[in-house]
Amino acid sequence: MASNATTRVPASTADLDRIVDGTHHDPHTILGPHANTDSVTIRVLRPLADAVEILTPTSRIPMTHEHRGVWFAIVPDPLVPAYQVETTYNAESVVTDDSYRFLPTLGEIDLHLIGEGRHEELWTVLGAHVHTYESPFGNVRGTSFAVWAPSAQGVRVSGDFNFWDGSTHPMRSLGSTGVWELFIPAVDNGSTYKYQVHGHDGVWRDKADPMAYATEVPPASGSKVFTSQHIWQDQGWLDKRAASDPHRSPISIYEVHLGSWRKGLSYLELASALVEYVLDSGFTHVEFMPLAEHPYSPSWGYHVTSYFAPSSRFGSPDDLRFLIDALHTANIGVIVDWVPAHFATDPWALAKFDGTALYEHPDPRRGEHPDWGSFIFNYGRTEVRNFLVANAVYWLEEYHVDGLRVDGVASMLYLDYSRKDGEWYPNQFGGRENLDAVQFLQEMNATVYKRVPGVMTIAEESTAWPGVTQPTFNGGLGFGFKWNMGWMHDSLDYVKHDPIHRQHHHNEMTFSMVYAYSERFILPISHDEVVHGKGSLIGKMPGDRWQQLANLRAYLGFMWAHPGKNLLFMGSEFAQSQEWNSEKSLEWWLLEYPEHSGTLAAVRDLNQMYQSTPALWQLDDEPRGFDWINANDAEANIFAWLRWDEAGNCVAVIINMSPNPHLNFRISLPFIGEWVEILNTDSLIYGGSGMGNQGAVQALPLAWSGRPASAEIVVPPLSAIYLSFDRTRR
Repeated sequence: MASNATTRVPASTADLDRIVDGTHHDPHTILGPHANTDSVTIRVLRPLADAVEILTPTSRIPMTHEHRGVWFAIVPDPLVPAYQVETTYNAESVVTDDSYRFLPTLGEIDLHLIGEGRHEELWTVLGAHVHTYESPFGNVRGTSFAVWAPSAQGVRVSGDFNFWDGSTHPMRSLGSTGVWELFIPAVDNGSTYKYQVHGHDGVWRDKADPMAYATEVPPASGSKVFTSQHIWQDQGWLDKRAASDPHRSPISIYEVHLGSWRKGLSYLELASALVEYVLDSGFTHVEFMPLAEHPYSPSWGYHVTSYFAPSSRFGSPDDLRFLIDALHTANIGVIVDWVPAHFATDPWALAKFDGTALYEHPDPRRGEHPDWGSFIFNYGRTEVRNFLVANAVYWLEEYHVDGLRVDGVASMLYLDYSRKDGEWYPNQFGGRENLDAVQFLQEMNATVYKRVPGVMTIAEESTAWPGVTQPTFNGGLGFGFKWNMGWMHDSLDYVKHDPIHRQHHHNEMTFSMVYAYSERFILPISHDEVVHGKGSLIGKMPGDRWQQLANLRAYLGFMWAHPGKNLLFMGSEFAQSQEWNSEKSLEWWLLEYPEHSGTLAAVRDLNQMYQSTPALWQLDDEPRGFDWINANDAEANIFAWLRWDEAGNCVAVIINMSPNPHLNFRISLPFIGEWVEILNTDSLIYGGSGMGNQGAVQALPLAWSGRPASAEIVVPPLSAIYLSFDRTRR
C-alpha cells in the first residue's frame, strides 16, 4: 500500500507485546522515529499516560494510544524532525527528550574489540556515561548505559529517574557482542540505577552495573552515575615513577585497612591524617586492602561486588583520588589489593548475571570456591578475561595507583586448590594446573606493564610455582614481585620459640637464602598474621615484656636487612598489643607509653636508614648483593651477613636473637677501617638497654673466616645492629 501522511510504519502486536514485556532485543526498531516515503512515524512507550504529544520546533502533534502503553504519531514530513515528548499524568505534564531517537554510543571498533575480548579501556564504553548532544531545543544532556548480558532475553534500566520501573526504558542489543545499550536524556551524575535483566532462564533480576564507577553506601546496592571532576596534581610523581625501576628502589610498605586504621575517617580526612603519619614513620608505600565496593564489611573487601567502584563507605570516587594525589604529593606510593581470584555471590551483583553462569565458571568444580563461599571467574572466557584485565588497567590509569597486589594467586593456579578427590577435574593434558588462569595472569601482567610504565604487580602466591616473576615472553607469569610466604612462616615460627630453644630452629631463619633469588620477593608481615586467633606481632614474642619488645625490634631489624622489599601491617609498627579487629580502630592510645613510642621510633629510623642506604635494596634480587658472615652460629643465636650496593659500599648486619649480650664478639669484614654503627635496636631511645659500640668499630688487618679484616664488637641482647662502610669516604 502506498504510504501517505496518514499511514504509519507498521508494528506487529507481537513486537509491541515484546516491547512492553521487556523481551524485545531491539526496541529502537519499533520505538522512536521511523521514516516512510513522505512521513515519519514516532512511537513512545508511556504506560498509564493520560495523553502524549510530540513537540517539534514548529508544531504540536497529539499521539494516539496503539497498544498496552505504546503511543504513536505521524509527522507529515519525510525528514525526521527534532522533537520532544510531552506526557500528561493526572493533569500534570512533563516534557522529555526521546531515548529512542539517539544512535548507539558504542562504535564499531569498540564492539569489535569487545567481541575479541581485547578492549583494554572497557570502562570507557560499558557502564554509565554522561553525554551531551546538540538540539534545536538546546543541548540534550543525559546518560548512556551499556551492559554485557549476551544470554539475556531483555534488559531494562531502572532508577530514581523512572520510579524504579524499567518498563519505559528497555535497552537494545548490539548484536553478537552481547552488549545492550540505551541513552536516557536528563539522567545525570548522582542518579542511582540498576539493570533489570530478563535472564535466559526466564527470570527477571535487578542487577547492579558491573562497570559502575560509583555505588550507594552498603547495604544499599544501587549503582551511581558518576563523572570524575578531579584535577590531578601528581604529574611529577608519575614522571619519576615511569623513569624508575622498582626492583632497584627502596620499597617499605605500610599495609592499611581503611576502615580500622582510625575508624570513622573519610578519604578526605585520611588525606591529611594518614599521609602525615606515613610520611613521619618513613614508609615509601601504602598498601590498601581492597578498595573496590563490597557489601559485607567483615570480608575486608575480599568479596567484591563492584570492581570499578571504590567503596562508598569513605566518600566519593574523587575523594579517593584526592587521597591518592595527597600521598603522591608527599612522595608516597600507593598499592591496592586486587581480587580477581573470586567474587561475591550476592544475587544483585555478578552472580548468574544474565540467567547463566556469565562471569563465573559454569561447572561448580571450577566455578565455586569451597573455602571462601564465593564464585570463581571463568578465565577461559575471553570477555571475562577482558573485564578483569581492563579492571587492572583501570585502577592504575584512572586512580594513578602504583601497584596491584593480586590476592589468592595460588587458588587461581591450581584446579585442585583446597579440593578433595572428585571435587575437581584435570586440564586437557591431565594436569592440575589451571591453564586458563595462567593465560589470564600473563595477559594481565603483559598489558599492565605495556601500558603503565613504572608500576608493579605483586603476587600473593604461597607455593613453589616456577617463574611467578619471570617475564611472560620467557613463559613466566609476568609479576613484578611475589610475596615470600616461606620466609614469613619460617621466621615467625622461629621467633615464637623461647631463645633457649632457638638453636634447634636456626635454619628456619637462614633457609630463605637458599631460594632468595628464585623470584623477586617482598617480605610480608601482613594482616593475615595478626588476626583469627593468631594474636598480634608483639604477642608472638616470648619472654617478659622487655624481652618481647626487644625481640620485636630485633626481628624487624632482621627483616629490613634481608634481601627483598618489606611490608608491615598497621599497628605492628608500634607494637599493638591486641590482635587486629577490623571493626575497631588501632590502639593509638598505646603511643602514650615509651615502650610503644620507642618501637615506632625504631621503625621510623629503620625506614629512614633503609632508604638512605642503597646496599640494603639496590641488589635485592642479585646474589652479588649478599654475603654471609656467619650463617651457622646456632648456639649463640647469631645471624650475620653483608649487604652490598653497586658502588661496592657495604653494610654488615648482626642479629642476636638471644637475651644474652655478646661482648668482644669477632666478626670478619671485607675492609680495614672505621665501620659506623648506623642502627642499633637496643638503643635507649627505643626502650633497649643501651649497649652498643659507641657509634663505630675499627676493623683491623686481622684476617678472619676468609676475609682480610675483622673487628671485635659488642652485640646487645635481642638486637639488630648495622655497621656501614662507605668506600667513597676512604
